[in-house]
Amino acid sequence: MTSGTYFDIKEFALYDGPGVRQTVFLKGCPLRCTWCHNPEGQSFAPQLYVSPAACCACGRCASACPDGLLTDGIYPAEGCKLCGCCVSVCPPGIRKICGRTVSAVEMCDMLLRDSELYAGLGGGVTFSGGEPLSQPGFLFECADILKTRGVHLAIETCGHCAQEIFEKALCRFDIMLFDIKSEDPHTHLKYTGVTNEIILANYFLLKSYGLPHIVRIPLIPGVNDSDLSLEATASLLLGDKSLLRVELLPYHKTAGAKYGAVGREYLPRFDTDSPVHADREIFTKYGMECEVL
Repeated sequence: MTSGTYFDIKEFALYDGPGVRQTVFLKGCPLRCTWCHNPEGQSFAPQLYVSPAACCACGRCASACPDGLLTDGIYPAEGCKLCGCCVSVCPPGIRKICGRTVSAVEMCDMLLRDSELYAGLGGGVTFSGGEPLSQPGFLFECADILKTRGVHLAIETCGHCAQEIFEKALCRFDIMLFDIKSEDPHTHLKYTGVTNEIILANYFLLKSYGLPHIVRIPLIPGVNDSDLSLEATASLLLGDKSLLRVELLPYHKTAGAKYGAVGREYLPRFDTDSPVHADREIFTKYGMECEVL
């Protein structure tokens, strides 16, 4: 029996695959996208998550910390053991431990409680993150259990994983949401911390396998939203017979709001005030369905 760490389960999700779904967000990701709107999903380990704007400065968290690490009353100094003492005494409830480790059986028990409801709404379960394929043993055990109960399964992935792991995913899920950030390896490296070689190799594997899939492109101003960049991505998708549609996800400025909550500074490395160029016709002219979400 394997265990895994997740940071959220979103109920009644409408944009994570067909129908109305439960979306499980697993912790841990090999990418460091400078626009990431789930920074709490990058680390594999549980973290203290604080919403500073709602702090009433009562000082109870600092008094409760057994190691005296809350000198500023908001976020602890290095060495926090995640004991949860500050969480339990916070009057407005702005503190929480982000990340819970459970067995695959425990996770599936939670999801199966309402599985018939979601099935009736044409949905199922979607695994997202972070990067769900970064916890393959846990992910695949969950998928195998849920599949025996007839649950429709989707996965959203950045595609950065070993080929043998990706192949195991292809035979377990009913649909895949595959992210393509940039077709240019230098741009990809600059803004995500890795090149796109592994990702594109896995995309072409997906393309040849025939699993129904949606390609998602986060549109970042001045990074990958030019006509030239979108044309290059569209050329990658030509001849993809199992492609259901392309979804363009324009950057929104709220992406940086969570960084302070996990004790980090938001450093996007692009102009967050620039308008996003979202031209769906670049894809539709090639016969691909394209939506701007």
